[in-house]
Amino acid sequence: MKAGQWDPQNKKVVINDIPIPELGKDQLLVKIKSASLCHSDLMGLARGHGATVTMGHEGAGVVEKIHPSAEEKGFKVGDAIGFNYFINVCYECDGCQIHNQRCENTDLPMCQGFHCNGFFQEYVLVDYHNAVVLPPEIDVRRASPLFCAGITAFNCIDSCELQPGQWLAVVGCGGLGQYGIQYAKAMGYNVIGVDVSDDSLQSATECGADAVFNSRTQADTYVEEIRKLSGKGVHAAAVFSGAIAAFDGAIPLLRTNGLLMVVGIAHEPLKVNTVDLITGRYRIKADSTSVPQRMPKAVAFTAKHNIQPNVDFRKIEDLPAMVEDMRNGKARRRQVVTFD
Repeated sequence: MKAGQWDPQNKKVVINDIPIPELGKDQLLVKIKSASLCHSDLMGLARGHGATVTMGHEGAGVVEKIHPSAEEKGFKVGDAIGFNYFINVCYECDGCQIHNQRCENTDLPMCQGFHCNGFFQEYVLVDYHNAVVLPPEIDVRRASPLFCAGITAFNCIDSCELQPGQWLAVVGCGGLGQYGIQYAKAMGYNVIGVDVSDDSLQSATECGADAVFNSRTQADTYVEEIRKLSGKGVHAAAVFSGAIAAFDGAIPLLRTNGLLMVVGIAHEPLKVNTVDLITGRYRIKADSTSVPQRMPKAVAFTAKHNIQPNVDFRKIEDLPAMVEDMRNGKARRRQVVTFD
């Protein structure tokens, strides 16, 4: 079968022919229908050592085979499913109720697409703990972005705990932010998009944002305009960008006791004013893809409200070009490889 892999020795994306994997304990063999490129995948491309592994941690497909240990767990051959990507964890300890990266019963949690083969290949192995059956309203051929970007965005917007009619700033209106805007509008919030790219802001408007601001070209005015538009500042600001400037710029948008929701992965520590925190200037929370137990709520909401990402359909042979486009900031939509 074909697989899109990262070759760390030669530091390039390659398309290889590899064997179909053999089922193991608790596993489903899944024929991939869609696998999509996430910005986090680029982090794995910094690795210059170790084995060549299949890229990709966003996937959806159809169950082909079930290991006996995974039978009667809610899945049958032919089911369209989506799935999380943390393995070699127990899924049961206190840590695994928060994030599988915090599993207390393993020394080496593994992430498919980074530490071992991921989902840019025709057949993959999925631990049944990580899987959820897709409702008929969700098309499996475009479902893969839901299983990192979509669920992350849903969890973060949901965890803002706003009321309908309250104001939310989405800071960073790329693929994650666009998902976030759609979820926020479906929850009844007023949404303001903030980004440095006019193309991303155009996409934010298309996703339903009530207003958008370019924090680079409107640097002298956007904070005051947002505070005026929202009454006295937004109730929450969800930062989907990993840029330190995005986090620093989000705090002035907040009203007193507003919530800073941390989503983007910054490459250096955030600066926090403890006096601001203890006097209620703002609060801080963070969220992520989280644990498989939270996926059904996100999937059901997505189906009910017909939340759809903007996607470009590609072939596995396009993966090297897809990576270069993402590196160079040329990908406006989620890039989805389909295996028909």
